[in-house]
Amino acid sequence: MKSSSPSLSRRSFTLAAASTALAACTTARVETAKVTPPVAATTTPPPPVAKPVRPIRVGLALGGGAARGFAHIGVIKALEARNIKVDLVAGTSAGSVVAALYASGMNGFAINKLALTMDEASISDWAMPFSTRGFLRGVALQNYLNTTLRDRPIEKMTIPLGIVATDLHNGQPILFQRGNTGVAVRASCSLPSIFDPVKIGGREYVDGGLVSPVPAAFARKMGADFVIAVDISARPETAATDSQFGVLMQTFTIMGQSIKTYELDKYADVVIRPALNAMAGSDFGQRNAAILAGEEAVAKMMPELERKLAAARVATA
Repeated sequence: MKSSSPSLSRRSFTLAAASTALAACTTARVETAKVTPPVAATTTPPPPVAKPVRPIRVGLALGGGAARGFAHIGVIKALEARNIKVDLVAGTSAGSVVAALYASGMNGFAINKLALTMDEASISDWAMPFSTRGFLRGVALQNYLNTTLRDRPIEKMTIPLGIVATDLHNGQPILFQRGNTGVAVRASCSLPSIFDPVKIGGREYVDGGLVSPVPAAFARKMGADFVIAVDISARPETAATDSQFGVLMQTFTIMGQSIKTYELDKYADVVIRPALNAMAGSDFGQRNAAILAGEEAVAKMMPELERKLAAARVATA
């Protein structure tokens, strides 16, 4: 029998080598296919970080109106009863008196008690001999506030306080946020020809109601996101004009109508108007009725107030 030829042996060796190489390549492809996919392709993305909600700052703007200012106390009591937190307060004229007491940390019931024991004579000091610029000096009101507040200055109040007065020289409004509280309130309440103008830092100031009957713009300037304004002024057609004081108050009411309307429309979110048509600005005997009118006005406005306050919170979220 003949042995295999050299060419056949070489051909068989070549085929065997090729088969071995092909098997090696196939094995390599299988091992590569088993490699674990990239981690990023299977990892769940982290949840989004919740944006912190900034609480809105509620400002209370208390307007002027002489004895009708007792209604502000009722408004404060009613807001507290409904857990409406006030973060800052601005006051004009009679509103500045209540604003100062409230900013000091007194709640509505404490201010109510103080109002009922207040003697009108204790805050009235006739200018003797009569001044050609006013019948009352206003120092008694200044001392009454400072004694009640233990001489606490404006910048040391529990919540931020702003008191509005008018520069007698140039007619510009000023917002007192520092200094002697009693002096600033006296200036804000200095109704021309009734009270002497008040000199502060070389300038003279009179009633803030001349330039800002309800200081909604100043509450906004102090940082309020939401302004609750309290308008206690009389409507011109309902005011009593049978006395010198009545005529004077009517004059200021007429003068302040357009200013007040503009300021409230532009800067106030809610305007509370206690029903005080039967009360004159000089009638301190109806303080209980005025306080009750303030409470009733808040109760009436509460649905609108809550709705607008909720919308404001959503808008700032």
